[in-house]
Amino acid sequence: MHQAITIEALQALDAIDKKGSFAAAAESLFKVPSALSYTIKKLEEDLDITLFDRSKQRAQLTPAGRLVLEQGREILLATNRLIDSVKQLDSGWEREIRIARDTTICQAPLFDLVTQFNQLEHNVDVTLGVEVLGGGWDALHSRRADIVIGVSGELPKGLFKTHKIGTLSFVFAVSSQHPLAGFKGVIDNEQLRKYPSVVVADTSQILPVRDSGLFQSKQVLRVSSMDSKLEGQRQGLGIGFLPLHIAKPMLDSGELVEKQCAIPRPDQDIYIAWHKDQQGKAFEWFIEKLCQVGWLQNH
Repeated sequence: MHQAITIEALQALDAIDKKGSFAAAAESLFKVPSALSYTIKKLEEDLDITLFDRSKQRAQLTPAGRLVLEQGREILLATNRLIDSVKQLDSGWEREIRIARDTTICQAPLFDLVTQFNQLEHNVDVTLGVEVLGGGWDALHSRRADIVIGVSGELPKGLFKTHKIGTLSFVFAVSSQHPLAGFKGVIDNEQLRKYPSVVVADTSQILPVRDSGLFQSKQVLRVSSMDSKLEGQRQGLGIGFLPLHIAKPMLDSGELVEKQCAIPRPDQDIYIAWHKDQQGKAFEWFIEKLCQVGWLQNH
């Protein structure tokens, strides 16, 4: 049996890809860069392949390296599930619970729930992630999250359970200093094409990426969260639709101005979702509590 590929080596490869450099990956794994470099070099020698192209300023995965990483991630997920299952079998409490929220959802209520959960003193690790657009469904599909808060769009059938937590209403908003702030009437496609837009990039890794752009614009500024989109529009870097509950404080202060737009943005139902086969006392505790929170009232 070939012993070249170890869990440690796969974790190192995964971290380098996610963090973008050997140094950043080593820091995330609490290792020195030389130890991480040795792990990767040994893996390359044992497999007799080159995992990274080091001819450029920044090391990049070779096609063989990408294949090892993609299939290695499946092994890492399976390993984590095995550890979780053994831990849960012994006590009923999972080793870890992974919760992801869409960036339209405020994090404060989630922190409040974690505070309450920690008072139970079951030593369950809690991982809080952030996803955008289809990234929530993708996180469930890939099992990198056990529960997601704020997913929307067409609901996948068969695999997941859902609980509706509200409906997002949207407003087209521009900075009070933006040229369109003083525009009278309904902004049409011709006007929209004259200015940059700010959009939030989808975080899907496996499922198809959803396009958040609803109209053609002069330039697209992509950001990683709804808060960044809000700030970008406040500073006049671009225009676009924002969830009303997020934009309201700046609309009330006058920093943003609501405008009528010819392109409609329908209301959107949002949900908490989880796998039908999910089990565990921590999971059950969080599902009960999460479904009681007024998520769109806390931003």
